[in-house]
Amino acid sequence: MELKIPKETYTGRIREIVIGVGEKAVKVGGESCLPFYTFEGEMPNPIRIAMDVYDYPPTDWPQALLEVYSDVMNDPVAWARKCIDQYGAEMICLQLASTDPYGMDRSSEEAAKIAKEVSDAIEVPLIVWGCGNEAKDVETLRLVCELCEGKRIVVGPVVEKIYTKVGAQAIACNQVVAASTPIDINLAKQLNILLSNLGVPDEQIIIDPTVGGLGYGIEYTYSVMERIRVAALLHEDERLAFPIICNVAKEVWGTKEAKMSEEEAPLLGDAKQRGVLMEAITAMLLSLAGADILVMRHPDAVNLVRQALNELMNT
Repeated sequence: MELKIPKETYTGRIREIVIGVGEKAVKVGGESCLPFYTFEGEMPNPIRIAMDVYDYPPTDWPQALLEVYSDVMNDPVAWARKCIDQYGAEMICLQLASTDPYGMDRSSEEAAKIAKEVSDAIEVPLIVWGCGNEAKDVETLRLVCELCEGKRIVVGPVVEKIYTKVGAQAIACNQVVAASTPIDINLAKQLNILLSNLGVPDEQIIIDPTVGGLGYGIEYTYSVMERIRVAALLHEDERLAFPIICNVAKEVWGTKEAKMSEEEAPLLGDAKQRGVLMEAITAMLLSLAGADILVMRHPDAVNLVRQALNELMNT
């Protein structure tokens, strides 16, 4: 007797977004099924991994990361090139964390110039992420959009309080905005509606739902991301049918478990392996929930996730 596997019929589809220009531009989205349910629909584009680059040398990173990037931490351009040339990065995510008014407080003009230098030095698509301070990010991200015009980069986080000014600049410069909201399906939909009403084309919007790391809210994150995908695919919710970006690295490597040395936490085992596995497991869980772009940091974690994704897509 033949076993017939029941199949779901999806009437919605995730929009396909192009990021970057030229031969190295990437397409994300386009799914017509839940993640990896390719027996029910299509996943025409692979999940992309962007590697993290900071615009200043971080002071609180664990040894597992310092031993990889210590030689380039003073030069964002060299850092980005190392990620591409040595670790095969297909996208770069430049974190303009130095602009934080409560930290280094680098000027928006200087930070935007760094973004331009990195953009000019790489051939792969660029994501530029602000410091999270709304007042500073408005100024910084608008300048980044202007200086990187023609590169079709992603700028974020574009939150509700700044969406009008950053969104308008993104329209003018043909950049992609990462619509960022606290992990909530209704807030995500609302911001997408606001951006659409402003005039941002659907082809220039991706969703940043904000995520939690392993042990730090990953279950709730997974649930909300899954609901976003179900709403888009099964219920044809046009305002949620966008690719999703997940800032994995920030969430994982900011936890005490990823930072603690073996002397500080002997029961947690090898510190490097611990951090790498935390990042890889978080990234895979978010892939299963619907992520289209994963921002990652350690090359060993990136390799583990690449291998797992390739195996899933080839089954």
